[in-house]
Amino acid sequence: MSLELKMPKLQIGDLTAKVPIVQGGMGIGISMSNLAAAVANEGGIGVISASGVGLYETDFNSNFTEANRRALIKEIKNARQMTKGIIGVNIMVAFKDCLDLIKTAVEEFVDIIFIGAGLPLNIPDSLITGKLNNIKTKIAPIVSSGKAANLIFRYWQSHFNRVPDAVVVEGPLAGGHLGFKKEQIDDPQYCLENLVSDVIREVKPYEQYANAAIPVIAAGGVYTGADIHRFISSGAQGVQMATRFVATHECDASKDFKETYIKCKKEDLKIIKSPAGLPGRAIKNRFLEDVELGEKVPARCRWRCLTTCTFQNSPYCICEALVNAQKGNFDDGYAFAGANAYRVDSIMSVKELMATLVEEYEQAATNNKPAL
Repeated sequence: MSLELKMPKLQIGDLTAKVPIVQGGMGIGISMSNLAAAVANEGGIGVISASGVGLYETDFNSNFTEANRRALIKEIKNARQMTKGIIGVNIMVAFKDCLDLIKTAVEEFVDIIFIGAGLPLNIPDSLITGKLNNIKTKIAPIVSSGKAANLIFRYWQSHFNRVPDAVVVEGPLAGGHLGFKKEQIDDPQYCLENLVSDVIREVKPYEQYANAAIPVIAAGGVYTGADIHRFISSGAQGVQMATRFVATHECDASKDFKETYIKCKKEDLKIIKSPAGLPGRAIKNRFLEDVELGEKVPARCRWRCLTTCTFQNSPYCICEALVNAQKGNFDDGYAFAGANAYRVDSIMSVKELMATLVEEYEQAATNNKPAL
């Protein structure tokens, strides 16, 4: 049965995703070309994370920026060989080589760039001055509030005579680094439903200026097809999902990394203080327990990868910890995960997962049809 008959399409400018699902970018080395291409082949938007993408390059430790740039080109080309679908790249504003990675992605004609972990206010000016309005690559910031969305849109409009093509609003149930204060994470006021409504309200006035629809994409805790139906019914044009795609055969992480999701319990999902200066959601393990007990030695940092990282005062290097985890070494690392990771109970193919989400969406749509 055709997927596009089950869910509404996600339209971002001249890009049309047959299903309104964006696979979230997961660094370091979790979502690369293999996963992104598999999602794109099923009609969604597959996303390569540019964060630490060069971890398998021989000069990753000695030439961090160049290794990432070279690896990103390889990953985009690999994805293009595996799919004719939509391929995106996720890039962190806080990453020291953010602008190099954006420029590289644009030069490789990636379909869309998702920019998070900071406010991308000067991206248009710093990217390719005078050419951004002529490139085909779409730009979608990731925000955690309507206020942040309005700030970006207003700044881009007044300084660069353009606005973003779409916006992702990520709530506090997401995995990894969170754009919230610790006390906000469990506050019902900051639930994703409220955030989506706020962002839709802030972005709507800019559609007339852009002479185009600006889709709002809900992210953070979206787990089932029923969740997708709920957010689309409330006004979002699509969703971003990451946790569900970790436990797939095509995910680029090690089998041990995927098994960590399958084995984790709800109580294992903890909010930690990251060296990057933000709270983050991760799966509790011995490494993190040792950190809490003060048994880890102060970090050395080979990469200086994050502009916000306080590695000088941290007991570990977050990049090194995530690289170790990606490869299955949990004695020296840990896994980030969304709040619903404990619900993952098996590894399946991306095709099976997408079909399941479509079926769940259709069932929710049927159950919520108004009575005649």
